[in-house]
Amino acid sequence: MIIYPTIELKDGKCVSLSRGRLEEPEIWHVDPVETARGFAHAGASWMHVTDIDALAGEGDNNELIEEIIRAAGIPVQIGGGFRSRERVTQWIDRGAGRVVIGTMAVHDPDLLRELAKYYPDQIVLALDVFQDHVMADGWRMACAFSPEVYLRAFESAPLAGVIVTDIDADIADQDGRIGVISGLAAQTRHPVIARGTVRNTDDVARLKYVNNIAGTLIGRALMSRDIDLAEALAVAQPAPEPTADFQ
Repeated sequence: MIIYPTIELKDGKCVSLSRGRLEEPEIWHVDPVETARGFAHAGASWMHVTDIDALAGEGDNNELIEEIIRAAGIPVQIGGGFRSRERVTQWIDRGAGRVVIGTMAVHDPDLLRELAKYYPDQIVLALDVFQDHVMADGWRMACAFSPEVYLRAFESAPLAGVIVTDIDADIADQDGRIGVISGLAAQTRHPVIARGTVRNTDDVARLKYVNNIAGTLIGRALMSRDIDLAEALAVAQPAPEPTADFQ
């Protein structure tokens, strides 16, 4: 299972959001570029960056993200504000390892399928779920269709994966949140990347054994030092299978 250490950027600062509330970010007083270097130094094979300003349609952190891509030395998956073909193409040309698309897929599913065919293994679908509804527009708009129907609509597209986010990340029932994501993972052939379920290393161990969970994004728990990245990466590694001792 791949651990995607995650940086969320707003006004050039590392932040975390609670239930997608864009107006109430928690600010972390760390340098984004040095944080990215630290992720790579700890052994991460990928990292994820979300541009909150672009997601909200209130500017962007383009120059900072380009610096992160250059400094990280590992592939960077980028999300936030990808609502046009031009922006997707721009970031792939700038060196993004993958681009995460959410709202565009809701409004123009054919464009998402076309981009996935043109950039195989570089387009990731974002499936944000709140109270059994797909959310769009920075988690501010509830769609009429269910997550299961939404997944089926893109089953034939050559996606690199699907990030499934349980937005209701503040509820106490950790197993329940994993249940939402594992249930959706069982209904798609695409590798699923979980988001919003990891608060400690035990959660990484639990996700590791869920069928079709290919990875997890970890942001707040790393920033708050509730999780040590090197330890989480070690836990996420496949366990060796027992072998028979033949005489």
